[in-house]
Amino acid sequence: MKYYLVAGEASGDLHGSNLMKGLKIHDSNAEFRFFGGDLMAAVGGTLAKHYRDMAFMGFLEVVKNLRTISHNFKDCQNDIEQYQPDVIILIDYPGFNFRIAKWAKERGIKVFYYIAPKVWAWKEGRVKRLQQNVDKLFTIFPFETEYFRRFGIEVCYEGNPLIDALDQKRDRLPSFDEFVAKNQLANKRIVAVLAGSRKQEVEKCLPLMKQVAAHFPNYQFVVAGAPSLSREFYAPFLIDGVVKMVYNQTYELFNVSEVALVTSGTATLEAALYNIPQAVCYRTSHISATIAKAFIKVKWVSLVNIIMNREVVRELLQYDMTVEKMVQELVSLLPGGARRDQVLHDYAELKGMLGEVGSSARTAKKMVELLSE
Repeated sequence: MKYYLVAGEASGDLHGSNLMKGLKIHDSNAEFRFFGGDLMAAVGGTLAKHYRDMAFMGFLEVVKNLRTISHNFKDCQNDIEQYQPDVIILIDYPGFNFRIAKWAKERGIKVFYYIAPKVWAWKEGRVKRLQQNVDKLFTIFPFETEYFRRFGIEVCYEGNPLIDALDQKRDRLPSFDEFVAKNQLANKRIVAVLAGSRKQEVEKCLPLMKQVAAHFPNYQFVVAGAPSLSREFYAPFLIDGVVKMVYNQTYELFNVSEVALVTSGTATLEAALYNIPQAVCYRTSHISATIAKAFIKVKWVSLVNIIMNREVVRELLQYDMTVEKMVQELVSLLPGGARRDQVLHDYAELKGMLGEVGSSARTAKKMVELLSE
């Protein structure tokens, strides 16, 4: 069968690539074309557009890039029409993918949505668009099954694909000594710094995160460079030597770190699965924050807290993201700190809720079965 996948972010590229591997196992004739990234391209098929050209976040940022987004949408339409797939698999990225779903449904193309949009967090009215335009919804969090059932949508939940991504890496991760040697780092304990995967996030969050480093002279602060951003973009943040950077080595960095400063998003869950106590820190423009506050329905922004339905990790958001508060939280999370043991205990419970290895392959098998009916 011919599969057309649409992923607009680094996390979508990761999960899309693992899903494609599963589809190849269960469909020996699988052919792929996609909007995605390097990981999906490595599996096979044709990369029609890279997610680097698509990742815009925040209300102002989206408005400023409306022309580019419109061109991307047209390019995707035209590419799908030429490819004539048996199914379109939309991976998260709802602002773009909702439009593709509606357009595809109007043309009688089967639509699967993998990694359900977080309608439970904000804009719940979008559930109607899922009901109308999506043939099957595939979720990755356990609480989503009951949530969507309230709206008459029976979902397919086969566990969380992050478990697969981490498992694939685990046997190939370097030791601390190997990691610092490879990246020319000091022989000092590490605080991981994840300042986001988009330019706007890094520009707002990284300068504040850097100031925290002066309070921990016995540690080195190491930034995880996101694959969606170029090394040149990071250069101005690194020139003073306060922090170091490793590029496209997030899991390797987590594996050798003791604590982390993490922006909201998938990275908060990844840190938890690596047993890295973290402070969740996020700041955006005042206008974007004000608008978001009016629409967001959930009590927390980090996936760890949302899944656990309680505060496991502290969230320092917008004007609560201060150097003083980040320092206080890191002190409590370092070895011997007041909160470290409890956070690690909660992480163990979280892992039990997310299922076993093999989520991507199980989901792919279900997709092939549905397409063969």
